[in-house]
Amino acid sequence: MNITLHNTGRRFNQEWIFRSIDYSLSSANKYAVLGPNGSGKSTLIKVLLGQLTPSEGRVEYIHENGEIHVDDIYQYVAIAAPYIELIEEFSLQELVDFHFKFKGFLPGFDRKQVIEFLKMEKFTNKQIKYFSSGMKQRVKLVLACCGDSPILFLDEPTSNMDAEGERWYLDLIEKTYSKDRMLIIGSNQEKEYDFCDYQINILDYKS
Repeated sequence: MNITLHNTGRRFNQEWIFRSIDYSLSSANKYAVLGPNGSGKSTLIKVLLGQLTPSEGRVEYIHENGEIHVDDIYQYVAIAAPYIELIEEFSLQELVDFHFKFKGFLPGFDRKQVIEFLKMEKFTNKQIKYFSSGMKQRVKLVLACCGDSPILFLDEPTSNMDAEGERWYLDLIEKTYSKDRMLIIGSNQEKEYDFCDYQINILDYKS
């Protein structure tokens, strides 16, 4: 899988968030999208996801069978981010079952192993709305990372997590990353991305 940005830019009203990005991303590599809060990291991720249309240029997705239309890229991606909402009326077990109806499990995982990895066996029947913010963040991460998607986006992955949660996050990445996946992390905290192969600094693409 390859994603190529061709002179890509995005603006809101008259302000350019970023522009003139020419860059290629490929499977088996880990990328960090860097920049201070409010600089446009999440906007770039949403453009890469196909959730936002570029204001200039284009984004090209190439799989082994040829080019993928932007409207179909959702089938190949998974994301965890603070702005992604969970269905809070579901119990943990119901949420896991519902999520993986639409996205297959990563090889080596099933519902039981996902819940065990979360270390939440005691909370399988508890509604998500009663989870702490740190627990919800773990759930978001494990749903994204344990799905069988070739492109994985993690935006501010350790948001709301304590030191133990941060160690758990690094273990999750180690257990679920493979040479067949592309990993893209939006962050301004080195501990979240210091294992990445490449860095894309959003400030380099300000007009």
